[in-house]
Amino acid sequence: MTAPPLVQRTRLYGMLFALLAAFGFSFKAILVKLAYAWQPVDAVTLLALRMLFALPFFVAIAWHARGSGERTPVAAVDWLRLTWLGLTGYYLASILDFWGLGYINAGLERLILFLYPTLVVLLGAWLGRRRVARREIWALALSYGGIAVAFASDLHLATDRGALLLGSALVFGSAVAYALYLLASGPTIARVGARRAAAYAMLISTGFVLAQFAATQPLAALRQPWPIYGLALAMAVFSTVLPAVLLAESIKRIGAGQVALIGSAGPIITIYLGVVVLGEPATAAQLLGAALVLGGVLMVTLPGRTTPGT
Repeated sequence: MTAPPLVQRTRLYGMLFALLAAFGFSFKAILVKLAYAWQPVDAVTLLALRMLFALPFFVAIAWHARGSGERTPVAAVDWLRLTWLGLTGYYLASILDFWGLGYINAGLERLILFLYPTLVVLLGAWLGRRRVARREIWALALSYGGIAVAFASDLHLATDRGALLLGSALVFGSAVAYALYLLASGPTIARVGARRAAAYAMLISTGFVLAQFAATQPLAALRQPWPIYGLALAMAVFSTVLPAVLLAESIKRIGAGQVALIGSAGPIITIYLGVVVLGEPATAAQLLGAALVLGGVLMVTLPGRTTPGT
């Protein structure tokens, strides 16, 4: 029995939105690498420009959510949780990723970042004081084995192995920060609403970013060539705001499990874009590593898992 046309159309739009969201998030690494290649701009300044360009969108989303069904008063404890979400998911995860991209290629960055579902499993088991299931152990072995294969390939090709190690550690720290954000986001989203929680956490993270910029950089650092402004604006619109909106809309239409499955194309998209746009190498070892990482991640994101959701 075939689904009604409306249901089929809703599902099709959901899948399309999920794929576009994955593309947008994946393209961020490419835009960052292009900015670094165009002009020696530091990560703090580039991230500050990205957040400044995205700020009006965050304010608009927060205002719209305030006037919609999300009207539960935000208590003091909610603000503390929102501050934690802004600190981990949108500030630390972003700045560590931007720093790491100064040292490693976009393909390896996306593979390391994509370990976050397995980190949710590990941290969730540790914080919940439960044993890791056998399926999860296999998923971890596949994912981290894939990273080892891809990392060994990049290490063999690297001219500066110290930079590769530093960049990989920074991006792994970004993945840990994002996993901590995911573990803490559920109760807050349930209380204050998804759109309002995301918008408020984004606004708080913007405060952290601008505070770091003010403490470490002169105001004149914001004067950059027009191409840098264009790349920062593209990051804000096409790799921050639009993917977040599309992700929410796709989850509403097809569910988080299917969205996670489609989102697993992210590392492959980034590797492809890295080759086409940046001229990065795509070795057989890197592709094998990507396949192993994706296999492990799918084992903890497909239905039937017993770990905390992402």
